Amino acid sequence: MTTRKKPNNLWVSRWGFILAATGSAVGLGNIWKFPYMTGEYGGGAFVLVYLVCILAIGIPIMMVEIGYGRRGRGSPIDAIRRVVKESGRSSGWSVLGWMAMLCGFMILSFYVVVAGWSVSYLWKAISGGLNADSVDGMAAIFGANNASPLNLGFWSTLVTVTTMLIVGKGVQDGIERNVRWMMPGMVIMLAIMIVYAMFSGGFGQALDFLFGFELGKLSSAGLLAAMGHAFFTLSLASGAILTYGSYLPDESSIARTTFTVAICDTLVALMAGLAIFPVIFANGMDPASGPGLIFMSLPLAFQQMPFGTLLEIIFFVMLTMAALTSAISMIEATVAWLNESKGISRTKAAWGTGIVLWIVSTLAMLSFNVGADWTLAGKTFFDWLDYLTSRWMMPLGGLGMALLAGFVLRNEVFKAELGLNNTHYALWLFMIRYVSPLGIVLIFIDALGIMTLDMGSQWPWLLGALAAFAVIGELLSPRLGRQLAG
Repeated sequence: MTTRKKPNNLWVSRWGFILAATGSAVGLGNIWKFPYMTGEYGGGAFVLVYLVCILAIGIPIMMVEIGYGRRGRGSPIDAIRRVVKESGRSSGWSVLGWMAMLCGFMILSFYVVVAGWSVSYLWKAISGGLNADSVDGMAAIFGANNASPLNLGFWSTLVTVTTMLIVGKGVQDGIERNVRWMMPGMVIMLAIMIVYAMFSGGFGQALDFLFGFELGKLSSAGLLAAMGHAFFTLSLASGAILTYGSYLPDESSIARTTFTVAICDTLVALMAGLAIFPVIFANGMDPASGPGLIFMSLPLAFQQMPFGTLLEIIFFVMLTMAALTSAISMIEATVAWLNESKGISRTKAAWGTGIVLWIVSTLAMLSFNVGADWTLAGKTFFDWLDYLTSRWMMPLGGLGMALLAGFVLRNEVFKAELGLNNTHYALWLFMIRYVSPLGIVLIFIDALGIMTLDMGSQWPWLLGALAAFAVIGELLSPRLGRQLAG
């Protein structure tokens, strides 16, 4: 039995999907978070583990999500419901779609506030509002930027309105048309910064820092951070990739497309490092300065360089485009569901969703000023949105999707959709049944602070547990599949 639905929307080309999915994956995570995490966890050792985790966790699960989307041809809720129906399984599994769609909306509710920082800093760079003579001075500018609800609210509202204008125009005329110039434009700007960085005096140090592997710098915390970032940087379990996958033409190879997106995403992250760290090293700054690297240390470094103001403007234009491409992807799942399942026009669905998003994001924005004291269990509304999505919903959603694909659905469903030969399919199935879930569980355990893993004594046990898990799982999988199917 097949449940394939004729798609209402398709990308004009495979590259339309690749650019949109890469734009979703890149976002602020690659340009803002990846550099400072690399700085915090020892440089090249972190980068190497991150690349391995992309292969072991990110790519297999991204293939799952794209497969769900294209097989089910709909929003996360509808697509998963159709795929499980095709295998004769319980429609209750569609709860994974609900979780993914809600997760994406919640992430975007605080993400537009962070994206608002990028746009406001772009304006400050243009108008000369980023003048300070120390990191403390830059920190004061950052604090003042957040202290006014009218100021911060204006910039986050601007991001929300721009996102809805693009999404409301549809898949081809809105999303694909905009990412076709946003993504190449962002890469060109990164390339310009890298060329400049080559003559900054700190490029050699940056190369050693990013690609010089020293085993002694590889800590358990760094390994788990790399594992977590590899999972989150690809926009997994937030509905974005699954929804974008539903617009992928049947003739496009999911495996090749997934590898291309992962490679592009990783290249942008590494390019960001090559653009940022030479500037930091050339000015004698600390590469491990944490989240403040982009909004405090880097603007200060730009001031001390020839053509620094121009480079600063280029950088924040690039950061703004990265923020917008991710924001577009995170709201698309909700808009697609309202449009396809509820019969609401795309324009009305976009603006209706935008109004709700604006209300929720305003509460998140107030966490930095008048609502800073509105806390529950020591967390502001902004903190709770971040905590619930990153530490609970994304790991649980990713784990559920992997187990559903690996143990519950009929093998022929994904084997046909992925178009892999027997050897490659067996490798993918092993990864999605055992390697990826174990990685997600470790991320989950670490994020919740349940236990601390020690590099020297506990990793051999974990590898042994993986082998035992795989053997037992293969023996029990038919029975387990029937039990989980409900």
